[in-house]
Amino acid sequence: MTNETTPQLQRPAKVLVTKIGMDGHDRGSRIIAAALRDAGMEVVYTGPWQEIPAVAKLAMEEDVDVIGISSLASDHLLVPKLMAKMEEDDLGHIRVVVGGIVPDNEEEALLNAGVARVFHPGADVGAIVDDIRSLALDAQNDPQRFLS
Repeated sequence: MTNETTPQLQRPAKVLVTKIGMDGHDRGSRIIAAALRDAGMEVVYTGPWQEIPAVAKLAMEEDVDVIGISSLASDHLLVPKLMAKMEEDDLGHIRVVVGGIVPDNEEEALLNAGVARVFHPGADVGAIVDDIRSLALDAQNDPQRFLS
C-alpha cells in the first residue's frame, strides 16, 4: 500500500549499464540489466569497452538516473575519472554504482569519489534492484538535476 507521503518515482527508473576500460567480461552486467528490466526499469545497455566521455555523453542524452559500472579486471580504477567527467559536465545528480570484483582496500576510493554503492560478487540481485530503484528516486528528486 502506498502512502501519499511516500516519495514515488516520477517515471520508471532509467539505468545505464556499461563497462569502461578494456575488460570484455560482461556476463554480470547482462544479468543485472535483465533483472532491472524485469523489475520495470528502463535499461540502456552498452556492452563492454566504453570510453569515459562516451558514457557521460550517453548518460546525458538518455537522461538516466543511475549508471551501473561492471568491473571484473580492475576497470573500477577508472571510475573516479568518470565521476570527475560527470561533475565537469554537470551530471552530478546521476547516481553511480559499481558491481563486480572490487578489492576491499579499493572500495573506499570509489566511495570517496562519489560512487553511491559498490556491489560485490554474490550480492543479492533483489537487493541490488531495490537499491538502484531507491537511488533513481534520489536522482529524480535531486534539485541539481534541474540546473544542468
